[in-house]
Amino acid sequence: MKGGKTLIVIGIIVVIFGFIFHLQGQSIVGPESSFMYSNPDWITYGIQIVEVGIIFCIAGIVILKRN
Repeated sequence: MKGGKTLIVIGIIVVIFGFIFHLQGQSIVGPESSFMYSNPDWITYGIQIVEVGIIFCIAGIVILKRN
């Protein structure tokens, strides 16, 4: 049970970071001196990181439902 909750928390944190990275790539958030700021690569990276976070959350929910 504890593993499922841990995966969900980690997944939420990863989703938040991915969303921030995505916004930095779009020049919405962050300092202009950041290497991520206004960098189209980080728009894609942010989306991919969010997807990984969602997978972690789903895995955590599945583990909780099985127990």
